Amino acid sequence: MKFSLIVPVYNVEKYLDKCLNSIFSNDYKNYEVIIVNDGSKDNSEEIINKYIEMHDNIIYVKQKNQGLSAARNEGVKRSTGDYIVFIDSDDYIECDFLKIISSNLNDKPDLLRYQVREVYENKIENIYEDGFDLTNGIDAFNKIVKYKYIEMSQLYIYKSSYYKDNKFKFQKGIYHEDFNLIPIIISKAKSIKSIDYIGYNYLQREGSIMSSNDKEKVIKKMDDTILSFNNAISILNNSVNTENIKHYYANTTLYKYNLLDRSIKRMYKNKIKELKIFDYLMNNNLKRRIKKFIYKIKFAINL
Repeated sequence: MKFSLIVPVYNVEKYLDKCLNSIFSNDYKNYEVIIVNDGSKDNSEEIINKYIEMHDNIIYVKQKNQGLSAARNEGVKRSTGDYIVFIDSDDYIECDFLKIISSNLNDKPDLLRYQVREVYENKIENIYEDGFDLTNGIDAFNKIVKYKYIEMSQLYIYKSSYYKDNKFKFQKGIYHEDFNLIPIIISKAKSIKSIDYIGYNYLQREGSIMSSNDKEKVIKKMDDTILSFNNAISILNNSVNTENIKHYYANTTLYKYNLLDRSIKRMYKNKIKELKIFDYLMNNNLKRRIKKFIYKIKFAINL
């Protein structure tokens, strides 16, 4: 079984060596590493070239800066493996990662989920989640939604034929590209399982794109969250038994709205009301019924 490991790179000279070294330290050897240099302006390319000289299973793509989504999509297009893995270039994997993963793919699922370790400057925290046996995408999402990380694309192995046959693509030019796509990928899968193996190390660093509080970026993030909500609802409305996934998109969108400063909230209140986002919140228990009721009062919706 061959793996395609896709590593987008953009100005990560401080972290890239550790990332690539973790990949090439794996005992399992049937894999290719597709490195997409997305217009880096630092010394990332020098580090990449060092690994190209040492390893013959690297596919190197150099392109002008187009963003993470475009880099991942290009990597998928170049991939030739049976399964696709996304690895961010400031993160790293365990040395037994591919060996453990390959031993859990005997039933050839569309997706395999594994778990994550958060790496901070002064501590490391393992996120332990119970795995589950092979099931369909809807049932799998109902289990995954209870995890800490749900739509993080780096925590799934994707069967190439499933991914490519469905023409999945990360949307270019948006924040929350995983939120936009991964729950949809999960929902459409015929077979998913999750293992409790912690194989991915997720670096928590200050100054990253997602931690920025710049007002223009905050507005852009909210715009993209709403865009992702609309995209998901348009897709899921054509599917059955997706109420929990719609609830997830609606609940996450409202959660991000509630985090906004009051002045920015005013910009979105009518939009939230117009889209009737709270209509997609489930009310199958008392807590959810109360929450939905409160939202309707908050937004002056007729009860």
